[in-house]
Amino acid sequence: MFFVGFYIGNNSKFDFSLKAPTRNEPHMRKRILISLVSFSIILFNSQALLAQSYQLHSVFLYSFTRYVQWPDEMNHGDFDILVFGDSPITPELKKMADVKKVGDRAIKVYSIKSAAELRKCNILFIPASKSGQLAEILTKVGSNAVLVVTEQDGLGAKGSGINFITKEGKLAFEMNQAAMTKQKLKASTELTRLAIVI
Repeated sequence: MFFVGFYIGNNSKFDFSLKAPTRNEPHMRKRILISLVSFSIILFNSQALLAQSYQLHSVFLYSFTRYVQWPDEMNHGDFDILVFGDSPITPELKKMADVKKVGDRAIKVYSIKSAAELRKCNILFIPASKSGQLAEILTKVGSNAVLVVTEQDGLGAKGSGINFITKEGKLAFEMNQAAMTKQKLKASTELTRLAIVI
């Protein structure tokens, strides 16, 4: 949201009378218009960069589907990905799901609003905005074969299987081996080599 503030001195009064435009008013309007246009461009570019960032997240997630092994009972039917809460990754994952498969299995992407909606799935993505509920989510997941993916510093050490981080300006990921073992998931050697193992 964009706010424009005005400072009123102690002895000033609001003047609601109609006055003829002063000579400087067109110039002020022009400056305000330029400022608003510049703000819109910055906002648009920020949103574009954010979408591009989460497009890369979705590429990583698809790679996880290829280089993580789930137990046999989780290898039937659709490959389900749940996103906890609102996240820019959701539309990117849905685009990916439209053109990719896990073997011969369709990829389905769903959003859930609360921990109570958590159900059987292959991957659960927890955005930074929901990081505070990681402990509750992990309790509900238990030892079920769910790859829990987070994106907040420190959450890999707190029990998520994979945690996205930024390292030297680039997207990277931590892998918690103990958490992966608890969820009965096996990461390939190739994936382990790319990860920051904790």
